[in-house]
Amino acid sequence: MDLNGGSTLARTPHASPSDAIPSQDRSSRSSRDSFSRDRSSAARPSGGRGGGRGCARPVVTELRLSAFAGRRGAVHALGPVTLFAGPSGSGKSTVLRAYEALARLGAGDPLDEVFPDAADCVPERARPDAQGRRGFRIGCTVDGPAGLVHLDLAVQAEPRLRIVGERLTGRGRTLLATALRDPSRSTVQAEWHTAGATPVTRAPLPDDLLGTALLPLRVAGKTPGQLEVLAAAEQLVIGLRSAFPCDPRPSGMRAAVLPGEGRLRRDCANLAEVLHRTHTGCPRRHHRLAVMAGAGCAGPVTGLGVRELPDGTVRAVLERGGRSATPLGRLADGELRYLALALTLLTGPGVLAMDRIAEVPDAMQSLTLLADGLDRGLDGRQLRELLGLAVGIAADGHIRVVGTVGERGVAEARRTSGVTVVDLSV
Repeated sequence: MDLNGGSTLARTPHASPSDAIPSQDRSSRSSRDSFSRDRSSAARPSGGRGGGRGCARPVVTELRLSAFAGRRGAVHALGPVTLFAGPSGSGKSTVLRAYEALARLGAGDPLDEVFPDAADCVPERARPDAQGRRGFRIGCTVDGPAGLVHLDLAVQAEPRLRIVGERLTGRGRTLLATALRDPSRSTVQAEWHTAGATPVTRAPLPDDLLGTALLPLRVAGKTPGQLEVLAAAEQLVIGLRSAFPCDPRPSGMRAAVLPGEGRLRRDCANLAEVLHRTHTGCPRRHHRLAVMAGAGCAGPVTGLGVRELPDGTVRAVLERGGRSATPLGRLADGELRYLALALTLLTGPGVLAMDRIAEVPDAMQSLTLLADGLDRGLDGRQLRELLGLAVGIAADGHIRVVGTVGERGVAEARRTSGVTVVDLSV
């Protein structure tokens, strides 16, 4: 796929997803949550690998960085627990950045918010075309009830940021294709599969939003072809949006905090607030976290407690049996990161500060934890406990992990059964 979005749905009815092209539509953020419409009547093709049914819950099973920053022609399969390894500069963080970008686009975020520094995403040696245009290409595959669904994007970064090509495919059929036809307009020409009296439907969509996420607002669902498009779009958006980037920052986790709704933020600075919530609202998970604390923190740990201070704030502490409790603020950076990551694995979307798909039952969603530098600051024992927890929880399909590890953590990751290690230095 070039950056001009050369082909269309009509000309490539069975195009390979690797050729991707097209672009998108502007609507209010409320469009993010429109995927429950006609769930009972939406098409559910059996598809899947080998002709069987797909996964029960939509999950991202492949990430493609065709031309993104320092990665070219990269295709990475993603399992329940996948860790990227390699020396500094090999592109570990780039892979997670691409995943998060796709997740945010699937949630309806505009392109300029997702890529505020889009020029840095263009491959260094990419040459501009005759019109001075340069860009990048990324994509993914989501497995689920509709089988394998592929999304490929071409993004123009220069001279103006816009999506110039998007293609959604499933079961060997191109379901949506968009292409930039008039560079002077802030729209792209979209075509989606109809399979009715008219084979395809054409309409302009905005060039700064993911077209796939807007299809439920545009597709009537009156023909089998339209139902197929809606099922594929719904699956892809659910799979992408169910992601939580977690980057614990110990420097912000030490202070007492005001209690609130208790949803863990990306930097985990409100860890004490969340523990205040789970202490009473999720006793079983809280107990499991206390067991994890005992396995990864120095000294004897008999529980995790929360102290309410006179100024109305709360402080989390490690309970030491007959000894005085230790405020979490006194723990080492590695211990705090370890506790925050364990808490993220043990809780669901309702306890994480993420854009939940409220109208889709939790049983139909699989949360993906994105953890860049999963082993940062952890010793071997802590990483071993954390990986064991991740593998055990991922086994039931509710939570998946995509992360990166450094040179010290890769050996432990390779020794852990159930962890897939992708070495980017090869």
